[in-house]
Amino acid sequence: MTTDLEALGLAIKRAQYRNHRTMDAALREIGVSLVQWDALRAIERMPGASGHELAVATFQSDQAFGTLANRLVDAGLIARSAGRGRRLEHALTEAGRAALEEGRRLSTGVLQDLFAPLDEAQRAELLRSLRHLTEGA
Repeated sequence: MTTDLEALGLAIKRAQYRNHRTMDAALREIGVSLVQWDALRAIERMPGASGHELAVATFQSDQAFGTLANRLVDAGLIARSAGRGRRLEHALTEAGRAALEEGRRLSTGVLQDLFAPLDEAQRAELLRSLRHLTEGA
């Protein structure tokens, strides 16, 4: 029997949509969106990164990330500083670190609910399969 690849792609998209919708709703409690929280996570992982590097890491265009970064600066969650040439480097502020940690606390429950239908072995296999699918992408 052959796997219906269209159905597989749709199932992945539905799981991602469910995750995004529920995470975004939970994060509203602390005044950030999922896109903003994802940017904070990327900045934490890549201190001093340029806007382009962060755009790539968060699956956004350079222009979209620049607009998002402006909002994060205005909200006091990140700071920018001059790098070499025209490069702007990004860093979390104390408020940004607090929002990131509070978001992590909220995300724990959301992710536990999302993956509750799977036992630990199924979760591990799903992670392994998705990593295999996306290696080098």
